[in-house]
Amino acid sequence: MPDLLRIHHTAIICSDYERSKRFYSQVLGLKILAENFRATRDSWKLDLALPDGGQIELFSFKGAPPRPSYPEAQGLRHLAFAVANVSEWALYLQAHGVGLEDIRTDEYTGQRFVFFADPDGLPLELYEAKAQSTSPST
Repeated sequence: MPDLLRIHHTAIICSDYERSKRFYSQVLGLKILAENFRATRDSWKLDLALPDGGQIELFSFKGAPPRPSYPEAQGLRHLAFAVANVSEWALYLQAHGVGLEDIRTDEYTGQRFVFFADPDGLPLELYEAKAQSTSPST
């Protein structure tokens, strides 16, 4: 069987293109790779770079229905970003008017995480990455 290398992109449909573009590019700091208006669909497509080489594709479609429930609808449950320090990010997001749930600790890994939502209510998570060890394992 050939190997899967990594996630290439995640596609998100938003209700307000400019609001979501600001959120992902300015608040979360993702770099814009390309922005295209698709006239035949009356739709914008924004390609955003993730630090690991993956991408988020942000789409606008007029009349797209809202997510039916949070977060247990079928399909993508949430999108999680690895961060060095959940507390620093929580303070940063709160300063930008983003509401967050309480920071919790993963009962299996001991790592801290917090949930919040994008402007359309898409569940997002910040997950504190384990520090990389510089000593060889024994």
